[in-house]
Amino acid sequence: MRTVLFWFRRDFRITDNTALHAAATEARQVVPVYLLSKWNREHGWTGPNRQSFLCGSLRSLAGNLEAIGSKLIVRSGDAVPTLIKLAQACGADAIYANRDPDPFGKMVEAQLETSCAEAGIRLQLFDDAALHRPDEVLTGSGTMYRVYTPYSRNWMSLPKVQPTGRVRKLGSPATVDSDPLPSLETWGLCAAAGGVIEAGEKAARARMTAFLSGPIFEYADKRNIPAGTTSSRLSQDLRFGLISIRELYAKCVEARDASATANQRKGVHTFLGELAWREFYFAILHHYPHVLDRDFNPDYAAVRWDEPGEDFERWKAGQTGFPIVDAAMRQLAETGFMHNRSRMIVAMFLTKDLHVHWWHGERYFMQTLVDGEIASNNGGWQWSAGTGADAAPYFRIQNPWTQSERFDVDGDYIKSWVPELRDQSSSRLHAAPLTPLAKGYPLPMLEHGKERQETLLRFKEAKR
Repeated sequence: MRTVLFWFRRDFRITDNTALHAAATEARQVVPVYLLSKWNREHGWTGPNRQSFLCGSLRSLAGNLEAIGSKLIVRSGDAVPTLIKLAQACGADAIYANRDPDPFGKMVEAQLETSCAEAGIRLQLFDDAALHRPDEVLTGSGTMYRVYTPYSRNWMSLPKVQPTGRVRKLGSPATVDSDPLPSLETWGLCAAAGGVIEAGEKAARARMTAFLSGPIFEYADKRNIPAGTTSSRLSQDLRFGLISIRELYAKCVEARDASATANQRKGVHTFLGELAWREFYFAILHHYPHVLDRDFNPDYAAVRWDEPGEDFERWKAGQTGFPIVDAAMRQLAETGFMHNRSRMIVAMFLTKDLHVHWWHGERYFMQTLVDGEIASNNGGWQWSAGTGADAAPYFRIQNPWTQSERFDVDGDYIKSWVPELRDQSSSRLHAAPLTPLAKGYPLPMLEHGKERQETLLRFKEAKR
């Protein structure tokens, strides 16, 4: 082929990019394009943190493409007509892209396929976001797993596709004009006060190297410590495709094979399990797309939930009077990130202590997190609420006081994000106080034991 259009979607890298590698191999000229969304100010599934990271990633991508002889073309508008118009203007024979695992992306792909056929343009879609397609990891009877453990065993046993390497040169026509790279002002947004993690493929690869050089070996033992150093901090890099899942998996296997002890191998295996969870939730969303609107487990469709109201606002602001909850919510607001253990704590607090439907928390997370992944976010919220696939049983309700005592023993995490409490002894942070812990810091907004009993009652009612 003479010229093809390559559509960047959630794969902002030139290393081991499945569709980009194919386009560079099969065409003489490649026109790389990114399409900007037209929404303004408010969006149900994203916000300033993620858009800020997106902008940084696009700047990095543009520089990387220039280094290999190409140029990122930016357009805005509805994806299908914009792509068709650009392809025709460039004289492109085909459009290459990697598939999106989310329902909206799949709908756009179906529309693009129809329009390409009408316009006489070939559409080439590739699997790239996951190691295995949702229809690849199935039970012996060919159905989707509803429980993670047997899914993960099957997932671990399957052969994995190897990385393809880096695109070294990309010939592109010099005559195609481009809109400017976006900034937060493009969507009418303002940056968060704390700033987000460094964006771009180079920064992501540095994070991957740092994690694999040491922290991964302690992952099994220390991954639940919010103030610890074993978090991979790669979730946003996988979400935006700054690193490929194939390369990450391959490097993890290399690290496991080079491990000196059984405990180090356990650390690597535990992290690989997290990658399997990610694809388990991709598969759940693919086979059961209704989970975005309804409970995966219909037994709990009738649970009585309270309206969000002022309690929900206090939860978002980190003013609940539960130090571990408030630390996590403030970390999220300032950085667009929250440790995985903290996500479970605050999600269970919202659904089991405040009795607010998981949907409200899921939406707030997607608007605030840099790494917001629709499938994993939905799966995590329904897991905590007790209504999802392979979820925590509804009667397993985390106690915020014992959670902080177990996973933030010295109060380092709490004191990092709740400065009012920096002078408090750790023992005072892990039990309900009778008087305020510090001036301006609220007393606990509820009694956990009482709300736990209320949750048990509501779930039992729903089952009946």
